[in-house]
Amino acid sequence: MKVVLIGVGQAGGKIAQALAEFDYDRGFEAVQGAFAVNTARADLQNLDIDTMLIGQDRVKGHGVGGDNELGAEIMQAEATEVMDELDGRVTSEADAVFVVAGLGGGTGSGGAPMLARELKRVYTMPIYGLAVLPGRDEGAIYQANAGRSLKTFTREADSVLVIDNDAWKTSDESIEEGFAAINDRIAERVGLLLAAGEIVEGVGESVVDSSEIINTLKNGGIASLGYASALADEDAGENINAITSTARKALLTGTSLPQAVEADKALLVIAGHPDRIARKGVERARKWLEEETGSLEVRGGDFPLSSERIAALVLLGGVERSQRVQEFMDRAREASKQQEEPQENAREAFQNDELDDLM
Repeated sequence: MKVVLIGVGQAGGKIAQALAEFDYDRGFEAVQGAFAVNTARADLQNLDIDTMLIGQDRVKGHGVGGDNELGAEIMQAEATEVMDELDGRVTSEADAVFVVAGLGGGTGSGGAPMLARELKRVYTMPIYGLAVLPGRDEGAIYQANAGRSLKTFTREADSVLVIDNDAWKTSDESIEEGFAAINDRIAERVGLLLAAGEIVEGVGESVVDSSEIINTLKNGGIASLGYASALADEDAGENINAITSTARKALLTGTSLPQAVEADKALLVIAGHPDRIARKGVERARKWLEEETGSLEVRGGDFPLSSERIAALVLLGGVERSQRVQEFMDRAREASKQQEEPQENAREAFQNDELDDLM
């Protein structure tokens, strides 16, 4: 699937670059171009992809300070300039555009939905979001920002692939190491999904192409992506159980939205050496995926790669009814209330008569 990546905000720019590097290093040629937009000059200086600074009149290159309403206003005001920069970068060779953003901050969470709206107005190809939710320990303002942004992003984009920061983070990592590791995991998993069908090392029996991904995401809403891998035997017949167990792990323990199992549509991609992929294993895994997700529309296919491992990618479309998404939205609503309450309580405490004022 040939795509153009547009990173909005600090996290969006870093993830867009990581995805572009992953694709380039492996020669997949799925990423047709990568571009980053931000209100903070310092964040753009650390990127190797093409960049654009916006909002100079409002914030002087210093960012929006977590204010996603200001981030949305700036993107809306400068949409024409941004689209002019993208002219020629988004070509007819691309199957889709991915707008990439972390939803906890200001520029990404505010600007990404606005940019998706503008892109949909101009282009006929699908405009998808790739959105990262903040972890539980990242503060109330980030939860509230992400809740508001996710609702808007899901409405404006054709579908939003969501990654929960808590899903792919390990406890022994520092904050900086954790974000870098998550970006690498996003790049590997999303990169493999986009590359499926682009480069074929050998002949697969049912190779995935871009239409399979587009059809899986066709109904819109929130999507998630699962991944797992295991060593494969040289004999395909010995890998039936390996394929089914890897698909189970991808859905049950390796998804970008943990516990998001119920879905409208699903796509199962089994990657590995074509001589090691057992057709019976793929069919069993696909049947199991139908039962587990409750979807009657589960696609499946191969991604032939020269590898000693078997990997399973599970793309789910329409998971917004899942428990994980509902839990996050409840958390975001509670965080939004908490943002307002402390200000009122502090004001009351300051004005009470138990302590005389100075003058």
